[in-house]
Amino acid sequence: MASNGTDFRTAVWRKSSYSNGDGGNCVEVADGLVGVVPVRDSKRPHGPVVIVAAGAWVPFVRALKAGDLSG
Repeated sequence: MASNGTDFRTAVWRKSSYSNGDGGNCVEVADGLVGVVPVRDSKRPHGPVVIVAAGAWVPFVRALKAGDLSG
């Protein structure tokens, strides 16, 4: 789901541990928000935020780590 106008200016964002310092494809997530995991492109910090339900986030990350996203 895309951002619904929620103000994330005070959110504490962290870059993915898989990101590197060369400006490549990086995502950031904000921690500590009940029930949701906001995700954004680190190169566009003022751009759109995708909001993922917390219950969907863990299985998604597990699938990424396992390389199991064949659909």
